[in-house]
Amino acid sequence: MTHWPAERGGPPRRVLAVIPARGGSKGVPAKNLAPVGGVPLVARAVRACLAAPAVTDVVVSTDDAAVAAAARAAGAEVVTRPAAIAGDTATSEAAVLHALDAFEERAGAAVDVVLLVQCTSPFLLAEDIGRVAGAVARGGADTAVTVAPFHGFVWRDGAPDDTDAPGTGFGVNHDKAVRPRRQDRPQDLLETGAAYAMDATGFRAHEHRFFGRTELVRTDPARVLEIDDPHDLARARALAPLLDTAPAGVLPTLADVDAVVLDFDGTQTDDRVLIDTDGREFVSVHRGDGLGIAALRRAGLPTLILSTEQNPVVAARARKLRLPVLHGIDRKDVALKQWCEEQGIAPERVLYAGNDVNDLPCLALVGWPVAVADAHDAVRGAARAVTTVPGGRGAIREIAGWLLGPSLDTLPDPLPTSPGK
Repeated sequence: MTHWPAERGGPPRRVLAVIPARGGSKGVPAKNLAPVGGVPLVARAVRACLAAPAVTDVVVSTDDAAVAAAARAAGAEVVTRPAAIAGDTATSEAAVLHALDAFEERAGAAVDVVLLVQCTSPFLLAEDIGRVAGAVARGGADTAVTVAPFHGFVWRDGAPDDTDAPGTGFGVNHDKAVRPRRQDRPQDLLETGAAYAMDATGFRAHEHRFFGRTELVRTDPARVLEIDDPHDLARARALAPLLDTAPAGVLPTLADVDAVVLDFDGTQTDDRVLIDTDGREFVSVHRGDGLGIAALRRAGLPTLILSTEQNPVVAARARKLRLPVLHGIDRKDVALKQWCEEQGIAPERVLYAGNDVNDLPCLALVGWPVAVADAHDAVRGAARAVTTVPGGRGAIREIAGWLLGPSLDTLPDPLPTSPGK
């Protein structure tokens, strides 16, 4: 787990992103599970938070079992929301406060910055989440909010004063008798409703998302969309191929690939190693990656772990995933070519996922070279596709989603399991 450091030294900051996602919705039934770009809204929000380096932990607050399952599959922790704060009149602040308390009790550690991230903003970028979090984590602001430039003239029905008759339209952010040029007007900013950050101590004291000094984090107005009704959802689905980081039509599908080969360190892990006093090494993996690999296995797609690392943790992880593994390999490209020959698989029908320069020979050998989001620049440049999330934070599950699409979570497992498991 990474922590956001203080700008001038000091202890690291723990940044918790809370995603409220109730099961009920009057405007759009099961809204938070509605797919946009083939991904449920709650999973899109989770992925964006996980991809923001400033965020150390991601929690989904929900009262719905299906939402909880989708959130866990995407890599988030889940806090079950009590019925008392799950109704239509419950505030987002109440959900965030409850999730904050529950998380701290479970983790046994205090949170420094808490974020409120909304599922209903499907095109929120990890970069914007990071900037909101950083505004507070660095100590420059008490709260922060995403905003977008707005140039419209806002009108309202009614009479603002005695000079207008009831029912007369009046200008909210302008004098209706004056029509200034756009460049002569002050710049208005629209609250996007997508992401908020709060100092955790101040948030508990005020129980509101705004207090003290609020920093405005400007975002791309083209990405501002809140899903409140079916028309909004339809518009989001139409825009997804244009706005998603990985455009539709350039990603591999099951029809393009006969095998998947995965690097380990930095691809299935976050590239960090923890060492205890006896010299034993430990790494962190992602639950969602395990689910994605299980889905590839259920689909009958040959999958191999290929690593230069000699650490026995690689073999242990392969056993856990029930995958073949080649590790302690100096020339990965030679080993990959030999494996393809043994399997009778053409290299141009192989997807290889990696993150660093020692993966470049393998990427040059296969038909579908893939880089994780935080890969070395040379690796990203050599890749045909790049994941939206970093290595060790769900990148492999994302790749499985490309290949398997909606069938990712529905394929039966062809391998027998032990009784009671």
